[in-house]
Amino acid sequence: MKNSNELLDKYQKQNLETKLLMDLEKSLEDEKFLEFVSKLSLSKEKLCKYTSILEESFEEYNHCKNCKCLESCKNKVSGYAYLPKKINDKLEFYYKACKYQNKYLKEKKLTDNVYSYEVPEAIKKASMKDIYIDNKDRYEIIKWINNFLKTYEKNKNQKGLYLNGNFGCGKTYLISAMFNELATKGYRSAIVFWPEYLNSLKCSFNDYQEFKNKIEMIKKVPLLLIDDIGAEATTSWGRDEILMPILQYRMDSSLPTFFTSNCTLKELENHFSNSKVGVEGLKARRIIERIKQLTEEIKLVSDNLRK
Repeated sequence: MKNSNELLDKYQKQNLETKLLMDLEKSLEDEKFLEFVSKLSLSKEKLCKYTSILEESFEEYNHCKNCKCLESCKNKVSGYAYLPKKINDKLEFYYKACKYQNKYLKEKKLTDNVYSYEVPEAIKKASMKDIYIDNKDRYEIIKWINNFLKTYEKNKNQKGLYLNGNFGCGKTYLISAMFNELATKGYRSAIVFWPEYLNSLKCSFNDYQEFKNKIEMIKKVPLLLIDDIGAEATTSWGRDEILMPILQYRMDSSLPTFFTSNCTLKELENHFSNSKVGVEGLKARRIIERIKQLTEEIKLVSDNLRK
């Protein structure tokens, strides 16, 4: 009885293998499918075990070849193709993201890691590869940024930069491109347009928790850009109650802090000296001293790139 069962099992197995091979041969009549599976370098005897799933994979592969955007994806998992991979003479299948999904994931990573407040869309999407380099006056700042990118991973407590220069010369874009580059490696940062940020804090007076959260976030974020400092109206409150504690905390914590401004540090000191209560030179100098502790200063003079 045992021998009969063994013979039956063997017969059924041979029939199954024959059927699987026939199914594979039929599928291989499609030249494109043949090309698809030939890249796997497996014998037909081994490939035939995967015919059905290979056909599904081939269909998803073709969907991706003809796809125009993520929204028109026809695959089971949007943005991914289920593809085969040869491992130890067997096939394993995995989900591979398409180019549109990779772009989306990259942008999402930037969004997740770079907080921005009242920043133009072009600045949010700033990229190192798009930096304008056809002006020798920009070489110093580009060299500085490249050096920071190379060394930040090993040293998270470097000085930031006080970048001043004429209107429209690309100051904010340069720092934002650097932050976006670091965001792709998982590093968090924040870019705040300083005049509007102060206005938003005033609007939060009636919600203490929101007010506190807005300040705590930029105090403690690993990388911070205070954009267009010196363009705001000077008030004792904005200078002494908001800016000073932020700078003090970041200085004590050695957190890289960046500033862009149309003002030199001397001009910024004069800006902070004048308030409604009169000239307050000592308080202005306290702000400037902390900025100097936090940053190196570079002046950027360039064409107005916004024209």
